[in-house]
Amino acid sequence: MSERLSSLVRVWDLPTRLFHWALVLCLLGSVLSAKLGGNAMVWHMRLGYAALTLLAFRLLWGLVGGRWSRFSSFFYSPAALWRYLRGRPLPDDHFEVGHNPLGAFSVLIMLGWLLLQVGSGLIADDEIAITGPLVRFVSNEVSLAWTAYHKSYGQWGLYLLAGLHVLAVLFYRLHKRRDLIGAMLSGDKRLPAHVPAARDTLATRLFALTLLGACAAAVYLLVNLGATPP
Repeated sequence: MSERLSSLVRVWDLPTRLFHWALVLCLLGSVLSAKLGGNAMVWHMRLGYAALTLLAFRLLWGLVGGRWSRFSSFFYSPAALWRYLRGRPLPDDHFEVGHNPLGAFSVLIMLGWLLLQVGSGLIADDEIAITGPLVRFVSNEVSLAWTAYHKSYGQWGLYLLAGLHVLAVLFYRLHKRRDLIGAMLSGDKRLPAHVPAARDTLATRLFALTLLGACAAAVYLLVNLGATPP
């Protein structure tokens, strides 16, 4: 964008920001508890349930949240992607407001990968002390196959995606002089005044809290399906 930057514009609403940092904490705690093993695996499972709750919330918030948090802002036409790669955006492309085409694609991949990783954990069985809450709904062969995935491809793929995410943030900070972390903390970016802001009011925040509560209840019911006698 070549226009003079003139004002702070709310890009990331508070629910999106809290989701982001809460998910980071859940993932860090999940990795640490898995490495510790033993009694820490109880927390590994709990953090997995928390991550599933957050992911379910994000999927819903991607439909009804702030303008730049909605998935509708994540999808770009081939022509828009080509303009981005060539560095020739149109005035209304807004590539650097929310997620640019490559960033949006990476976020969708990350969300999908996390859902698969958490889902595999629900039916995993380490054959020692920890079993997923839904393991009785699948055969032993299926459970062992997804357990192997959870511990190998799923885990290392997650490390790779997280690493690429961090590298992208550093690239923008050091090469393009754009502070993506600051924007995810404050919610604001300095942008041309005509850029539409995300809706982030008390009402939307209370609505987000209600959605989060509903997601937590749904995950609780899902997890406890395995405790219900067939």
